[in-house]
Amino acid sequence: MRENRTKRLLKEGKSVIGTMVSEIRSPNIAEMLATAGFDFFILDTEHGPFSMETVQDMALSARGANINFFVRVPTRFGHHNLSRPLDVGAEGLLIPQVETIEEVKSIVKATRYFPLGKRGMSLRKLPNSYMKGDPRELIESANREVLIILQIESKTAIDNLEELISIEGVDAVLIGPNDLSQDLGFPGETNHPVVYEYIQKLADKCNKVNFPWGIHLESPSSLIQWIEKGMRFIMCSTDTSIIVDGASNIVRSLREKIS
Repeated sequence: MRENRTKRLLKEGKSVIGTMVSEIRSPNIAEMLATAGFDFFILDTEHGPFSMETVQDMALSARGANINFFVRVPTRFGHHNLSRPLDVGAEGLLIPQVETIEEVKSIVKATRYFPLGKRGMSLRKLPNSYMKGDPRELIESANREVLIILQIESKTAIDNLEELISIEGVDAVLIGPNDLSQDLGFPGETNHPVVYEYIQKLADKCNKVNFPWGIHLESPSSLIQWIEKGMRFIMCSTDTSIIVDGASNIVRSLREKIS
């Protein structure tokens, strides 16, 4: 498996920048995002329309574009649900709605080979360029390079955070602000003081042990305050927002000239 540059940078204490692909199915999006300068992108199979064939096409395109490619899986449950995107080429997973240490242990078990877990053995696949090699080396490489990100979207998860990030095999956490606001009783109010308080709690707990954390927000301006508070796993916008907002700005500026 190739080196996971995003994972290496996080381990070195550096920051990484990525975005979410939620609608565009063309693998060419990987080249576009790499050209734009993103370190990684995440394909959203939780809310998006993507098949496993699309996951593999994206993985192949990302390899050629030299950008890291991760997948947000539909659910935190199910061994096969977690291992299959890795088999077809994803270099890491974003796992939604994680809350308990038992869930995290199950996630690690499904996404790591022996001795860290019990991921199903299928080594002659895209991540290894279909090469026949020493199984021990391929297993060691996969266990070393796969990136596992827990999506934190509830009060329970933040209360349990110290335990969740203490498990070997977990590499970063990402706040889902919309679901967190809903869980706290303020759906959609991501700037509500109570929501802010819990995001700050997560930031403090992660910063205390220098653990990578992030929040998925729509604009750079909304992320700046959290970058200043130690956020290193930076997730900004989505494919749809980038296109619609960018196109809207173009049309608005032109209509101002012709009106």
